[in-house]
Amino acid sequence: MIPPSWLHLAEPAIKRVGLTCLHLINFGFAFHLFKENVAGLCFMAGPSMLPTLDNSGELVLESILPHRLFPNQLGRGELITLTSPVDPSRIICKRVIGLPGDVVCVDPTGLKAHSTEHVLVPKGHIWVAGDNAAWSKDSRDYGPVSMALVRGRIAARIYPLNRFTVFSKNATYIEH
Repeated sequence: MIPPSWLHLAEPAIKRVGLTCLHLINFGFAFHLFKENVAGLCFMAGPSMLPTLDNSGELVLESILPHRLFPNQLGRGELITLTSPVDPSRIICKRVIGLPGDVVCVDPTGLKAHSTEHVLVPKGHIWVAGDNAAWSKDSRDYGPVSMALVRGRIAARIYPLNRFTVFSKNATYIEH
């Protein structure tokens, strides 16, 4: 306990420390809310998205808010982040190949299914694939993915700086 004669000296310091702690807690909450609901930096590593994203890892900007506001505006060719259908504790990055109502070739490479096998993407689902088919677990393994698992879009590669890229959703596909 602080002696009463020192209380008038200690009181401003205690208030300052308390306010600083409250400001730090507020900042932490604001940062968390921003990262989970608006946008954030993510570290992506692994061979499934080679050559678009490097195996050794890159820092990317994940845009979450536009997907939350307009979830039905995903485009073919777009890079997205989603909760893994196999391991819900992991966030993965894949490319959108098919949208609801599309007929997609299950595996154009023929590695996991005959290249003549096709599937209709059901309503509320998308077909995703990694850019490096030989090393990617994707819709060829677990089928169409619920759009509810999509977290956001990859807007840009931030680091390494010499590979800075703004990603677009340019894709070539055949209309029937």
